[in-house]
Amino acid sequence: MNFVEFDAYFDRFATDVFRLENLQNYAVDAEDAGLKAFREGTARPERSVRTEPWLARIAVTTVAGKIWQRVHVVDHPLTEYLRYEMESYVESQAAGERIRIADRAAAESALSGLGEDFWLFDGDSPKAYAVLMHYDNAGHFVGFDHAVEPAILDRCRHERDVALRHSMGLNTYLASGKAVATTE
Repeated sequence: MNFVEFDAYFDRFATDVFRLENLQNYAVDAEDAGLKAFREGTARPERSVRTEPWLARIAVTTVAGKIWQRVHVVDHPLTEYLRYEMESYVESQAAGERIRIADRAAAESALSGLGEDFWLFDGDSPKAYAVLMHYDNAGHFVGFDHAVEPAILDRCRHERDVALRHSMGLNTYLASGKAVATTE
């Protein structure tokens, strides 16, 4: 699979897409300018449905009745990257994505069994499929795999359900004050 094929999945899902994120740091070149601005306390580049095709896609498909969900399992204190990402999540949520945060320490026994990151498309339909995301130890993306095997889809559904059950909405999480705790 290449990036064009991967991108096309987001135009063809029928009802819902779910993302599970487990890493505490992702090394994404496209985020370098925003992360640098965050680190320096300066204005980040605008990220909205006007300026970002990704957010526009979320907004258009959400208006059409499709559901976008994401759960990020976090450790405390948050890494610099995760504190930056929380700001990006606010923008994604404004576009229509349902963002949830799972505190690993609050449900360690349940969340410790979660595996690699994935996207699950149309998860409860007979036409479900997943994309398993692979990263190196530094959070660099190294590849992905399309999966339709029943055992993999069952694992993804189970992990989705566990993550959703042990998470809270982004606004609730941000209001808790945990997002401002630093490792520095």
